[in-house]
Amino acid sequence: MNVRALIFDVFGTLVDWRSGVARELRSQLRVSAEEADALADAWRDEYQPAMEEVRASRIPFCKLDVLHRRKLDVVLDRFGHDANEATRRDLTLAWHHLDAWPDVTPALARLRERFLLAPCSNGNISLMAALARRNGWHWDAILGAEHARDYKPKLEVYLAACDAFDCAPH
Repeated sequence: MNVRALIFDVFGTLVDWRSGVARELRSQLRVSAEEADALADAWRDEYQPAMEEVRASRIPFCKLDVLHRRKLDVVLDRFGHDANEATRRDLTLAWHHLDAWPDVTPALARLRERFLLAPCSNGNISLMAALARRNGWHWDAILGAEHARDYKPKLEVYLAACDAFDCAPH
């Protein structure tokens, strides 16, 4: 088997989403580190149910940023935070400002010497581009949910990523 391209997940795999999201929540809402962690976890707990609404065709496809905003509103209300529109907008973009795990950036640079690289993420293209710029990554493409118009783990998302690189899915 001749491997030409590597596609991979991003949240949790390449970036520390919890610390980055909690950092933004702590800063924007002026809450304790403990409460920021709880808010971040609660927000992330809404992630799969939000995407399941799309996967099950109960709502049309929309970018992850849109789903993140909807679920941020739910979590802020649940925790009793009355953040204004500008704060909610900024918090939604917290996912664009995540830091890579320490070994990721040099590892991706080494892998890119031999392979085409692309995220196959549920994150939208602008989110993946922002993470790449923040962390010094160089993608050969940005693939995943927005490209396939559906969310992982649906098979179509992975097959669309393989097809984009003209690769067999193995």
